Amino acid sequence: MRQATWKSSARAPLTPRVMRLLREAGLYIFGAIALYLLIALWTYHPSDPSWSHSGPTRHVDNAGGHAGAWIADLLFNIFGYAAYLFPLLIGFAAWRVYVHRHDVKPPDIRHKAITLAGFVMTVLAGCAMASLHFGVSQADVPFASGGWVGEGVSGMLVLAFSYVGATILLLALLLSGVTLFTGLSWLRLMDVVGSLAFRLGDQSVHLGSALIDRALGWHARRKRRETVAEEEKVLATHPAPRIEPVIERVQQSGRVEKEKQAPLFDIPAAQLPTLSLLDAVDSERPPQFSRRSLEGMSRLLEKKLLDFNVEIHVVEVLPGPVITRFEVEPAAGVKAAQITNLARDLARSLSVISLRVVENIPGKTTVGIEVPNEHREIVRLREALSSEAYETATAPLSLALGKDIGGSPVVADLARMPHILIAGTTGSGKSVCLNSLILSLLYKCTPEQVRLIMVDPKMLELAVYEGIPHLLAPVVTDMKQAANALRWAIAEMERRYQIMAALGVRNIAGYNRKVKDAEERGS
Repeated sequence: MRQATWKSSARAPLTPRVMRLLREAGLYIFGAIALYLLIALWTYHPSDPSWSHSGPTRHVDNAGGHAGAWIADLLFNIFGYAAYLFPLLIGFAAWRVYVHRHDVKPPDIRHKAITLAGFVMTVLAGCAMASLHFGVSQADVPFASGGWVGEGVSGMLVLAFSYVGATILLLALLLSGVTLFTGLSWLRLMDVVGSLAFRLGDQSVHLGSALIDRALGWHARRKRRETVAEEEKVLATHPAPRIEPVIERVQQSGRVEKEKQAPLFDIPAAQLPTLSLLDAVDSERPPQFSRRSLEGMSRLLEKKLLDFNVEIHVVEVLPGPVITRFEVEPAAGVKAAQITNLARDLARSLSVISLRVVENIPGKTTVGIEVPNEHREIVRLREALSSEAYETATAPLSLALGKDIGGSPVVADLARMPHILIAGTTGSGKSVCLNSLILSLLYKCTPEQVRLIMVDPKMLELAVYEGIPHLLAPVVTDMKQAANALRWAIAEMERRYQIMAALGVRNIAGYNRKVKDAEERGS
C-alpha cells in the first residue's frame, strides 16, 4: 500500500513554482555555458596544449584554461568556424527559457525534437557552407573552415548535386534549421527589414531635406547680411534729406482786416460778400509726421528701393496738409519707370494704402513720391479766399482750387483754362468743388463784372443761388428753357466776335482797351 502511494506521488506533475525554479536554473546554466564557449573559442590559440597538439607544459593562452583550450580545439577541428554557432544557439536557448519561464505547461517531446533537428541542420549546413565557400582561411590554424563535418558533408553534396546545387541545398537547409530552432519567420523578417529600410529612407530624405534647407537658409542669411552691409555702406554715404517746414497758416490778405470793421449804416449794393459767411479755419491742426519720422521714412524708402536693385537718394521732403512728397534723385542708369513699377511694393513696405510716383517735376531733376498722410487736414474755402494769392490775382475770373502739396493756396484764371474736368465717384466731393468755384467768382467779382447762366437739370444743386444779383436769368431747370438760354449765349458770342473782328482785336481785353482809348479821345 505504501509502495503504490509512493509511485503515484512520484508520477504527479511538478508544481508551477518548481517548474519556474528549474527554468531559472536552466537559464543560468545555458547562459554560463554559452558565455564560456564564446570566450574559449574567441581566445583559441593553436600552440595551446590540446588533443591535436602535444608539447611541454607551458602557459595556456586560452582564457578558458586547459579545458577551454581542449574544447575549442575539438570544436574547431570538428565543425570549423561554424563552432561559433554553438554559443550563439545555446545563448538563444537561454533567452527562450527566460521568455517562457512563467509557462505552466512544459514543451512536449515533439517540440524538443523539432528544436533539436533545427539545431543539427543549422550546424551541419553552416559547416558545409563554410567548407564549400571559404576553404582554409588562415595557414597557421590546424583545421579547415568547415571542420571535418563540413568537409565530409560538402564533399558528398558536391559529388551528388554539383557546386551550384550543393550551395542552393545548403542555403535552404541553413534557413530551415534557423527557422525550426528559433521560430524565426524569414518572410516576416523581410517585411520588418523592408519597413525599417523604407522608414530609414524617409527619415534620411527628411533629414537631408532639413539639412539642405538649413544650408540654403544659412547661405541666404549670410548673403542677406552681406547685402545689408553693402546697403548700409551705400546709405551711409547719403546725406540727410532737406525737410521743408510745414506751412501752419496761409498768409492772409488785407481784406480780412478791412472786413473786421463792418459798415454801420448804408451797405453799398456793389459790395462783395464777407468772409465771415464761410466756416472758420480749424484752430487745431491734425498731427503730422515729425521730423524724425520723415527722416526714418526717407531711409526706409531708400532701403526698400535698394532691395529691388534701384538706388535712389531722398534729397528733399515736402510735408503737406494731405500728402507728403519725397523728392528722390535716382542713381546713374536708373529709369523713372522702374520706380513707377514698384509703386505697390513701396506702398506695402511703407504701410500705406497707395502712393503716387511723379516722374517729372517741373523745374527739377528729381522724381516725386507722394505718400498720403495718416491724418488728413480739412482744406477750408475761407482760408483760400482770404489768402494774399487770391486777393492779388488780377484776373476777374480767378478760381480758388485749394492747396498744393506744400500747403500754399492755388489760384487759377478761368479765362486762361482750355478746359476743366470735375470727376469722381459718388460722395467724393464733386458738388463741393463746383460750389467752391462759383463762390470764388462771387467773392471776386461784382454783378457788373460777371454774369452767370446756371443750368440745373437735377433742380437741387444750384437752387440755393436763386436770386443772387450775378444771375443773368433765373436758375434754369427746364431743358427747353436751357436750350433757349444756350442759344442766346451762342448768339451773343457770335455778335461779340463780329464786333471784335470789325475793331481788329482778338479778345475782350483788346476790345475794352479800344473802347477806353476811344473814350479818352472823346470819340
